[in-house]
Amino acid sequence: LSGVPSAGDEFIVVTDEKMARSVSQVRALKARESELGANSKISLDKLFEQMNEGDVKELRVVMNEGDVKELRVVLRSDVQGTLEAFAKAAEELSTKDIKVKILHEGTGTITESDILLASASDAIIIGFNVRPSIKVKELAGKEAVDVRSYDVIYHALDDIRKAMVGMLEPTYEEEVIGLAEVRDTFSVPKVGTIAGCAVVDGKIQRSAGVRVLRDGVVIYTGKIDSLRRFKDDVKEVLSGYECGIGVEKFNDIKVGDNLEAFVMNEIEATL
Repeated sequence: LSGVPSAGDEFIVVTDEKMARSVSQVRALKARESELGANSKISLDKLFEQMNEGDVKELRVVMNEGDVKELRVVLRSDVQGTLEAFAKAAEELSTKDIKVKILHEGTGTITESDILLASASDAIIIGFNVRPSIKVKELAGKEAVDVRSYDVIYHALDDIRKAMVGMLEPTYEEEVIGLAEVRDTFSVPKVGTIAGCAVVDGKIQRSAGVRVLRDGVVIYTGKIDSLRRFKDDVKEVLSGYECGIGVEKFNDIKVGDNLEAFVMNEIEATL
């Protein structure tokens, strides 16, 4: 011990001195995080910089490479064969965008040191044919660590795939939904310029983005600020109808301009 413990301090039992040092370093760094508001992944990097080569090898940690994301896993099982089979299959799910990394693996029940390591590294815990004790469950809840138990490897791999998809950055595809011709303009005090328009194609939605086109050239891209039919605010206006359109932060609208409405559709992510 580096100091005298205080009454009420918690202690945990680990398998050996090496793991005890690791857990101690994790706890120290987590305390430092609370003071500085540091990112947990950065703290984990600092932790393993302080460990010797044997510790790093034992915990099988591979640091982030560039902008590649990591789904980090602490793995427990009742038998060694299951550990090896799952670790191999899970890491083979890795793509150029997301890597599956097994931070630590071992046989036997899920322990408090597993929870602390997962908490410090933003990892999930997967157990095969093992269950955490009530005390370990309570610690997992306190540390907000996701602990999952399985009996079949393939079920766990399916959840890993789903988690990886959830980590992917969403991608969007633009869809032009309508076109309106500016037939007149009106200056409204404290509001700005309102374009009196006829919708000539598709529909104009209040929630859509908009481009102002003049002689076929885009002169402004922004958002629709207001959409009205007569004096009523409306959500959309269909082709063949007239409306008043206000463009957010843009008042230089002229008769003859075209307003092109568009939306960005999210594309379902896949591995």
